[in-house]
Amino acid sequence: MKKIIVSVIALVSTAAYAQETDSIKNSKNIEEVIINKMVKKLDTESSNKMPVKFIENPQVYSSIDKGILENENIFTVDDAYRNVTGLQKMWNPTGRAGDGGSFFVLRGFPSQASTRNGVVAPVTSTIDAINVETLEFLKGPVGTLYGSTVASYGGLINRVTKKPQQNFFGAVSASAGNYNTYRATADINAPITKDLLFRINTAYTNEGNFTKTDAKNQYTTFAPSLTYNVSDKVQLNVDYELFNNRVTANPYFFYLSPKTLNGIDNMKDLEKVAGLDYKESYTGKDLYMTARNSNVFGNVKWEINDNITSSTYINNSDSYSDGYNPYFSIAYDAASSSYLVARADQSTNDSKKSWFQIQQNFNFNYDFSNGMKNRTVVGFDYMRTTERLRYKYLNSNFDTVVAAGADYSGMNAGALSALYANSANFSTWDYLRDLNTYSGYISNLFTPVENLHIMAGLRYENNDYLGGTSGTNIELPFNQSAFSPKAGIVYEIVKEKFSVFGNYQNSFKSNGYYASNVAGDMVLSDPQRGNQFEGGFKASLFKNRFNATVSYYNIKVKNQLLYTGEYTASWASVQKQAASTLSKGFELEVNAYLVKGFSLVGGLAYNDTIDESTDLRPTTAGSFWNANFNLAYQFVDGKVKGLGFGFGGNYASDNNVTGDFILPKYFVLNANAFYDAKKFRIGVKVDNFTNEHYWTGYSTANPQKLANFLGTVAYKF
Repeated sequence: MKKIIVSVIALVSTAAYAQETDSIKNSKNIEEVIINKMVKKLDTESSNKMPVKFIENPQVYSSIDKGILENENIFTVDDAYRNVTGLQKMWNPTGRAGDGGSFFVLRGFPSQASTRNGVVAPVTSTIDAINVETLEFLKGPVGTLYGSTVASYGGLINRVTKKPQQNFFGAVSASAGNYNTYRATADINAPITKDLLFRINTAYTNEGNFTKTDAKNQYTTFAPSLTYNVSDKVQLNVDYELFNNRVTANPYFFYLSPKTLNGIDNMKDLEKVAGLDYKESYTGKDLYMTARNSNVFGNVKWEINDNITSSTYINNSDSYSDGYNPYFSIAYDAASSSYLVARADQSTNDSKKSWFQIQQNFNFNYDFSNGMKNRTVVGFDYMRTTERLRYKYLNSNFDTVVAAGADYSGMNAGALSALYANSANFSTWDYLRDLNTYSGYISNLFTPVENLHIMAGLRYENNDYLGGTSGTNIELPFNQSAFSPKAGIVYEIVKEKFSVFGNYQNSFKSNGYYASNVAGDMVLSDPQRGNQFEGGFKASLFKNRFNATVSYYNIKVKNQLLYTGEYTASWASVQKQAASTLSKGFELEVNAYLVKGFSLVGGLAYNDTIDESTDLRPTTAGSFWNANFNLAYQFVDGKVKGLGFGFGGNYASDNNVTGDFILPKYFVLNANAFYDAKKFRIGVKVDNFTNEHYWTGYSTANPQKLANFLGTVAYKF
């Protein structure tokens, strides 16, 4: 607590001193640059598929600019999540093809990062932020613009990437930190001609972690992009992304329950009483997962006239994984009066999942007299999803060891390889699936008078599932269609400064056939639907230096499948379409630059989610309360111009992950400092400097990083 008080006093004192001694002469341009780096940009285009200002948008969303990532010395999208109100990370990336990316929870529903520049681009491993310009977070169901295969009912993440520019410039950097972390990056913008522009972003990171400092996890990112201005009206963009990672798994603990833990119902007591070692990996050497994501994007933008623009997208995303994925469970053994850890493995074996998409958008923008204007996007979308996933798992646990003080090196690549060499020791489970999705949508923002904005939209989507297999179970083909409407209204009480808004949003999901009884009779489920009603206020004051949103939402999901606990002869779960979920809560988010050089980003979120079939909170809903803040100060003139400091943190209340087992509340604090000059930049950070033990997960427990330091030196040209 003393560290927190000292840090706050030092930061406030520095800001006050700087304010007292500031001179505003010749600093306006410098300060504007600093504002752009210290405060999130809130107007958006790609996420809404049309240009919309923050104050006139009935949708609630957050955004993180690359400047914030630079100041906080952040180099992964995962770490950037800490700046988003209401978003809670739940599961570290495993690298598995298809679903191996980080899981997070928004408004009580789990989701994953799934889009890039407004089109589908899932990355199923750690996402390097080297080519990120902005991260955009849409809150609530967004099925109208994105459909059933991309967005969750809680929201969506969209990565907006860096684009080639007209001038030559670049930066290279080197970083080093604890846990044997080393990193090198390059961002080079090199126009070939005045109309042919080229940019490349690349990064390499080698690091251990707090449970295995010699892990030598490797992350390689290669992201070139090309822009060709064919004419004043036509632009061609071609982008490529390659994320190639080789990583050891962090510890994952499953099946946590007081019934098997001698009454212990939370992770902190499990550490204190059972001796579970927070810093122990519980594995030996070389249990690597290779994860590769390759994304190719093509876009043609054509300004047909001053009011109509055509945008055509063709993109293909491939995910691949192969390697080990150990996991654990812990239980109390009465016979030995000790706690035992059972060690197991579920590997992926040449697993692949791919998405191919063609999307066509037409934007119509018309300004009329007396403040009347209209913006419309009309789009058509085709997407092919292909799964060729293979999971390989031992038929029994690898072994059982005591929870504290043992030699855990025996579970290693050599030992598992020897077991997998004998087919009698393991089984496989394959997912072979093909899905074609056809969609058409329209979204319209109409301003009939200067201060009133009315939004309406509708999507029609057809899911044509060609059939497949889930292990030994045959999945029947089906063809199912659904509509997804949305509506919103904004009234600017004070023009461009203060508005009141309300929205209705919808998403849906096709669940296909399900086994309705133990005899295996199959029934085609109705589309699952989520409907949100939300209202609140937005403020954009002091020349956009203070932006805030406060809102209350209510999301009702119907037609969910409910497991009965029974199984068919082929071990397919018996279900019935009788479940529903209600999620309600509020969010307050503030983004301010009120005092020269000083900024605040922060917010508070509360979520109450209920599974109405059980009257219990779902184990995937996350914590009731989440809060985040980041205070930063940068000198804008004087002898130390460019020197900056930051201090921030995240709070989450208790998280019930299994119905009767708790991941305890946590408060994690971070600090950073930097010096930004014309030709170079130096940055240092210490994350979790109080060395907080904190766990994330849903239905699982996954320990998070202890105190970690990183220093970066960059040369700009």
